Formats: sequence, C-alpha cells, structure tokens
Amino acid sequence: MFFSGDSTSRRRVNLGGRSSKESDRQVVLEQARVERKRRQAFRQETSAAIKIQKFFRGRRAVKFERSRIREQFCHTFGDQGQKANKSCLSADSEFLPQLLLFFSVKNSGDVAILTAASRLILQLAYNGGNLVSIFSGTDYSAKRSVVEMRVKKLVLACIKTIHHMRDGLKDQLLMPSGTPTTILLDTVAILINPDLPWVCKVIGHLLQQQIFLLLRDIILCTMNNMKEPEIRSSMSSLENVLALITLHASRHPSYCSDTDPKLCFSLQILSIPFLWHHLSYYKEVFLTRRLTKFYIHRLALCLPSHASVIPNGVSPEFPGYACLLGNLVEVATAVFSDQSYNKSTVMDFVLVLTFLFEELPKLKSTAGVGYFYDDDVGMDEGTNNFLDTNLESQITNAIDSRLFQLLVNALFMDASLGRHGYETAQSEVVEAIGSICAFLHVTFSALPSERIMTGLAYGTDLVHILWSFIKCCHESQTWPHFPQLSGYIPDDAPRWLLCLAVFCPVYKYMLTIMDNEEFYEQERPLSLMDIRLLVIILKQDLWQLLWVLPAVVSPQKHGTDIFFNKRLSVETIRTGARAMMCELLNQLQDWNNRKLFTAPSDFHALEASSEAFIAQALTENSRAFELLKQAPFLVPFTSRVKIFNAKLAASKQQTGAFPLSRNRFRIRRKRIFEDAFNQLSALSTDELRGSIRVSFFNDFGVEEAGIDGGGIFKDFMENITQAAFNVQYGLFKETTDHLLYPNPGSGVIHEQHLQFFDFLGSLLGKAMYEGILVDIPFATFFLSKLKQKHNYLNDLPSLDPELYRHLLFLKHFEGDVSDLELYFVIVNNEYGEQKEEELLPGGKDIHVTKENVITYIHLIANHRLNYQIRHQSSHFLRGFQQLIEKEWIEMFSEHEIQILISGSLENLDMDDLRSNAHYSGGYNENHPVIDVFWEVLKSFSFEYQKKFLKFVTGCSRGPLLGFRYLEPKFCIQRAAPSIVAEEDLDRLPTTATCMNLLKLPPYKSIEQMRNKLIYAINADAGFDLS
Repeated sequence: MFFSGDSTSRRRVNLGGRSSKESDRQVVLEQARVERKRRQAFRQETSAAIKIQKFFRGRRAVKFERSRIREQFCHTFGDQGQKANKSCLSADSEFLPQLLLFFSVKNSGDVAILTAASRLILQLAYNGGNLVSIFSGTDYSAKRSVVEMRVKKLVLACIKTIHHMRDGLKDQLLMPSGTPTTILLDTVAILINPDLPWVCKVIGHLLQQQIFLLLRDIILCTMNNMKEPEIRSSMSSLENVLALITLHASRHPSYCSDTDPKLCFSLQILSIPFLWHHLSYYKEVFLTRRLTKFYIHRLALCLPSHASVIPNGVSPEFPGYACLLGNLVEVATAVFSDQSYNKSTVMDFVLVLTFLFEELPKLKSTAGVGYFYDDDVGMDEGTNNFLDTNLESQITNAIDSRLFQLLVNALFMDASLGRHGYETAQSEVVEAIGSICAFLHVTFSALPSERIMTGLAYGTDLVHILWSFIKCCHESQTWPHFPQLSGYIPDDAPRWLLCLAVFCPVYKYMLTIMDNEEFYEQERPLSLMDIRLLVIILKQDLWQLLWVLPAVVSPQKHGTDIFFNKRLSVETIRTGARAMMCELLNQLQDWNNRKLFTAPSDFHALEASSEAFIAQALTENSRAFELLKQAPFLVPFTSRVKIFNAKLAASKQQTGAFPLSRNRFRIRRKRIFEDAFNQLSALSTDELRGSIRVSFFNDFGVEEAGIDGGGIFKDFMENITQAAFNVQYGLFKETTDHLLYPNPGSGVIHEQHLQFFDFLGSLLGKAMYEGILVDIPFATFFLSKLKQKHNYLNDLPSLDPELYRHLLFLKHFEGDVSDLELYFVIVNNEYGEQKEEELLPGGKDIHVTKENVITYIHLIANHRLNYQIRHQSSHFLRGFQQLIEKEWIEMFSEHEIQILISGSLENLDMDDLRSNAHYSGGYNENHPVIDVFWEVLKSFSFEYQKKFLKFVTGCSRGPLLGFRYLEPKFCIQRAAPSIVAEEDLDRLPTTATCMNLLKLPPYKSIEQMRNKLIYAINADAGFDLS
C-alpha cells in the first residue's frame, strides 16, 4: 500500500447519537449474562444430580442393609420368628430393633414375623408377665428411652399393618378379642394399657402419626353394609383400641394432643356414617366414661374457625357434616339426660349441633302425617335431593320431644328463669337463651316441623322461658347481646330479632292446637294479661321491621368457614322473624275476634291511619304497599276499607275504559236462581265486572214495570242471594248459631252442585264489587276459605259444639285412651246415608292411643272443617276471585270480611242516617212529619232500628264507613197527595229497597207514626213500584 500523506487514522463519527463502543458494550454484557445463567443452571443440575444419586445410593444402601439384617434376623430367630422367646423382648436383645428396622407392611414375611412377635407378647401378658420388666429388665428408668422408642414403633407397625391389609381383613376386624385375626389389635391394646409407664408417650406418638386417619379407614372397611348394624356379643378389639386411645387423650390433653384439627378424633371418627350402629360397645364407653364432654368441647372450639376441615364423606349422599350430625344427635338424648354434665358442656353440644344444622339441607318429612303442620318457617327453598334416606332418618328419628324436653331442662333448670320470670337477664341465662334460639332457628328450617313443634309445645316450658326473657327485656328497655353469636350478628342489628324468630313460631303452633278453654279460662300457656302485652310488643317490633328500620342492615362479619352464610345470617333471621310475627299477630287477632281479650285497636299502628299512608299504599312496591301486604292488621280497619274501595274504583275505571256490550237478562221471580245461573254463569270476568241489567217477568211472561238504573239490579241481588243461600235449597247448611257454610252433601241433592258454588262465589263477589250489602251471615271457618286459610280445632265450636266438647273430653281424658276402642276413621251421615272414611291411610287398623290421640283429635277437626267441604269451597273461591282479587281480600280478617259483605252494626247511627238522608214529594229536612219520623226512629230499640234498616235497604247493617257511603242515598218520599184524605193516613209505609226509598204517608201524631212503622216493619212490606 502506498503512503497517502496522512499518518493518523481517520476518526469515525456515529451520526446516530452514540458511539459504537457503547453499542458493543451492551452486546458483551448480554452475552455475559446469558453465559452466567447457563453456568448457574449447570451447577443446579449438577447439584440435583448429586442429591438424587446420594438419595438413590442411600436408599439402595438402606435396602441392602435391611436385607442383610433380615437375613441375619432369620438366621438367628427363624424365618417367621419361631425361635423368639421372652428374652428377645428385653432392651438388650436385637430382636425388636432388627425387626422394626427392616419391617415393611408390603412384605408378607415381615408381617408374619410381626404377628409372631405380637403373639409372643400376648402370651407373656396373658400368663401374668410384667410387660415393663419384660421390655426393660429390672431398671426401667435406665432403659426408658430405648423401651419407649421400641414400643412406639411396634404399636405403629401393628396399626399400619392392619391398615394396609384392611381390605382382606374387613370381615374379621370387628370380631371379639382372642381370635387369630385380632392378634395385632390385641397387642396394641396390651401395649397402651393405661397402667404402663410409657402409654402417654406412645399415644402421643400415635396422634402425631395421624392415628385417627388410619383408624377411620379401618373402621370404614369393616362396614360390609353401611346401613345395617353389626351384631356381636362383646366388644371388639378395634373398639377396645379406639377406647383406650380416646380415653387417654381426653384425660391427658396437654401431653397427648393432635395439633391438626383435621386429624382429630371428633372429625375423623365421629363423621363415620352410622358409627354407633357398628361400634355399639364403644358407644357405651363414649357415654359412660364422659368422653362426650372433652370431644364436644374440642369440636366447639374447632368448628367456628376450622369448619371446612370436616371430611367430605365416603360418597356424595353421605357428606361428612351430615354423618357427624347424625352420630351426635343419636347420643344427644343420653348427654342431656345426664345431670353430671355441666351447663357449659350442654351449650357446647348445642353450639356444635347449630353449626351442623346450618349446613344441612332442608330434609323431607319422613315420619308423621298431620294436616296441621305448616312448614312455614323454612328459610331454604326446596328439599334435599341427595342425602341418603337412612342417614336422613337417623337425624330425624333422634330429634323427638324427649330430646327438646331434656335440652331445655338442662339449660334452664338452675337458672333464675321460668314460669315466674326473673329480675335481671343474667349472663348465664343470656348465653343459654342465645344458644337455644340459634339452635332452634336453624333447626326449624332443616327438619320436618312436626318433630320440632310438637316436642317444644308439649314437652317443654320454652314458651314460658322465652316469654319471661322477652318481657324482662321489654320492661327494662334493654336487650342483651349474645356473646357466642357476636361474630355473626352485627352490633347494630336489632337484638330482639333472634329471640322473637324462635318464640313466635312455637307459640303460633301452640295456638293452632289449643282449645278455647285452655286459652280463655285456664289461660295456658300465657295469661290474657301477658297476651295483651305480647300484642303490644309484637306490634311495635313489627312496625320497626316493616317501616322504621332500613331494609338492609350493615354487612355481616363473615368468617372464612362455610357456616353462618344462610340460616343464621341477619337478613334470614329478620325475614323469619317478620313472617312469624305477622302470622302470630294474625292468629291472636282471630282469637280476639272470637272473644275479646284486648281492644281491637291494640293491633293497629296509629301511624298507618294517615291519608298519606293510604295514598302510598295504593302504589305498588312502596313501603306502605308492602306493609299492607305482609301485616294488614297494623292498618286500622277504616283505612283498609278506604284502600279496598279505591282498588274497586280503579278496577271499575279500568273496565270502563274498554266499553262492553251491556248485558240484559230476563229473570222470572219464581225461578230466579235457575234463570240467573243459566244466563250469568257463562259471563267472562270482564263481563261480570261490567254493567248488568235485569228485567223481571211474571209467570205469564209479562215484564214488570220499572227501569233498571241500578235499583232493580240491587233488588235482584238481594232476592237471588236470599234464594240461593237458603238452607232449603240444599247448597248451604246452618250452624247452631244460624251461620251458613257449604253443605257437605250438596252433591246428593244437586248434580251440578260444584258449578252452582262457582256461580254463587261470583255472585257474592259481584255484590262486594258493586258495594251492595247482603244480609248473609257466613260461618267464620267458611270465610277463612276466601283467604285460603286452614281451620283448626279452635274453629270447631262454631260448626259442631257437641263434637268439640267430646274431643276436649278425649284430649283431657285421664284414663287409658286405648280402652275406648277408637280408630282413625270417621262416619259421615248425610241424608241418612252412612259412609265410613279413614282419617289416615289404613286408619281403620290404627288404634287411638295416648301417643297419637292429639293427632286423632286434630284430624277429626280437619275432616269436618276442611276436608268435607274442600270441593265446594274451592269452587266458591274460584268464582269469588273472578271479581275480588286475592290480595284485596287478604287485607281483612274473617270477621272483617263478614262486615264487608253485610255491613256493620257499629255503624247503625240514626243521627248519621238523618244527616245523609234525602227527601222528595214535598218533604224536606225541616218538615214536621220528618221531625216526628226521626224522633220515633231514635226511640226504637236497637233491634227495631236493625229491622227498620233491613226494611228500607234490604240489609240490617250499616255501610262500613257510615251512611254517607250508602248507595243509593236513603230517601224519604211523601206517599200522599197534597190534599190528604183519611184513607191516605190509613196506608202503611212501603219501601223500594232497590232504591233505599221509604214511602211515608204524612201521619199526624207520634203514636200513629210509631204504630204504622212497627206494623209495616213486622209485616215486611216489600218492593213497591207504585
């Protein structure tokens, strides 16, 4: 190359903004990083390979060493340990160290040697040998650690061997002690005898090695048929081992404790399906040795924070929590009846049962048939679809009246709480109240109600106890906090919710099966004074729930466990309490309507009587609307009537918005029911709600004079209801109080009787829809059918007081009921035809006894009050609901429905009638004849005033809200020409009830006015178009 003249190299410039050296540096760094990472991975691989090789060489060396020691052992002691003797068990012998070193449960030869060693130990023990000296020699303290270690390993080896071979031994493991198959279990039992010095260390070691998990597998394997109990004559070796371990662990909890809750006895063993059926002798140990106290307390401590560790169960239909619950409730009666258990143990037990019932799905009723069991406290919809039937039966069969009686007695026997109340809510009482209420609340929605309510109502003083608590808290204006539920019910939630959610359904159930003598005369279970206070308390609290308190309380403090998410949530308790308080107050109002024990206004909330409330109640989904729907009794009757009339007016307005062709019907007076049925029964709902015009015809086909402007239709309604509801027609019968109810034998008289009832229902609905009062007195138990309610024993006196007295005699019969030779059948006698019906399937073969007499009594009442008239009532209701909607009529009680139908005697105010009267034909409100008329009318007795009202309007009762709501208005017309002759004054007053019109001659004296009116009223001078 030739010299260019420049001895320096040309500088290169990077126009990209950085030097090439910097770019090269980044590449070098990245290469270094990758290389470093590769070397690190290589070192890790090398280290891992070394560890694997080391482990493999170690395992190979151990295996080789075990084989060598096994060969040496067999050479010394025989292939199956047949050369072993007593000295081989000593601390100086190599027999046990070598055996425990090479032993493997998978080697049948090793198992044979272990069995031989076990047989040797048993032989020495049964021959009176001292195991301590056999294992340690003369100085146990010097060899203690060695002996303890050998016994630990030997016992665990025996149990693991049984666990490994459990499938092959499953038919033999529950055999009594002494059989060849139980040698290993018997050896374990011998070595963990409570008198041996090493027992605490050995059992502690077993617990650390998950002994209950192993025993669970072994026990489950022994159950050839899970549902059938094993029948044995003595305790099995397996039960003996289980008893020794659990007994020692319960007596020395600080030394022998299983730290992992998932592996504890309470969860692993007690959750085995039908445990007591297969380990019946261990059940006796569990109860008699008071193991319950220790392990139930452990469960109570474990479940709140470790509920999710309950085993899943052997199959989906045997979930662990349900199996645990089944086993616990099976021994609950024995625990609660043992007075040696203190109250804290009982509350622990109740707390555990509460947790488990909380998770349990709703069970189907597996026993007992009773019409009067309303499953209305359930918080979970639907029923269980997967729980095994036998497991369900185990749970439900254990929940009986005796269990509840013992539980209540165990919790409250020593407390200053009972029939006479108490001064203060002591902490012990508060805790007991909280425990029982939480337990019952979740139980109500999990089990068939008859198993719970009957036991609580008849077997316990729970109603007295809870009422005393409620009364005390109300008087002190302080509701204590339940400490054991503090983690689940927020502090700002009403503290009275849970207690009332339990008290209300129990007392409500008692009212359904109570007779009038118990309620009014004996005043059981609560005095009438207490019931009056109860009405006030429930009314105030229900108003708080429905109106004052916000719909959503503060969020709950949920734990991480699976419990307390459903039945014991605040919102669920609130919903249950609200529903039960409504139903209880509704029932108490029914009792009050039968015979007053408190003022009707005590059921009303004054705040619900305002015009603003009424206006809001007419708006769907408003607070007032929902309150009226759930608790109508809180709203005064007059306010509800205004709401009812407003709903009727809205319906009529809606019907008027769609004009319908006017229906005009030809009716013969002497065939009024048949003609009306043939023509009106085919009308649709809209046509029935529309305008109906009637023309009356005589027997010769001549139409009667008159134009139907509404008055003739009113006359038609009065006449047809009198004809159709007349007992002579055969569709209705009368009670002894002359109250109407459907004739159970109506089908014998009328072939179309059900269609007739459908038509009569629509007729009554039309009368109420048009505001026409009809003087038809219905029996209360029939009116309840308009609300689709069930009737109970206390409704029977209105139908058959003689039968009611006989049933009360039977209910309180002090002798042996079975001597009366009664069976679950009833004989119906309709029109001379006797027919025997069974009250239950197979009832003719079911003898009435002391145990089932209450069921018999209520089935008799059910048959007479509900079953016999079920078809007639359902058809009547179907016709009635064509015009009167279900939600409208549910605002009223049966007593109030009768007032809607016929008016009220309380509103029979002659001054009110005068202030709303109209006059025509020459009369006015200041006319002398009119003054005389009102003076005479006010002087009439109450009965004659009723007769006068019926004479004028066709109904002896006044309108619900006073005579200003009478349609048409009451009118007095002069019935004489302007020049009055003597014959005009001889005429009687006449009426046109269709127009509420009185045609009154101008009588000249008070005496003449009185005599003529009384004569006309008694003569019943009727419709007159002259």
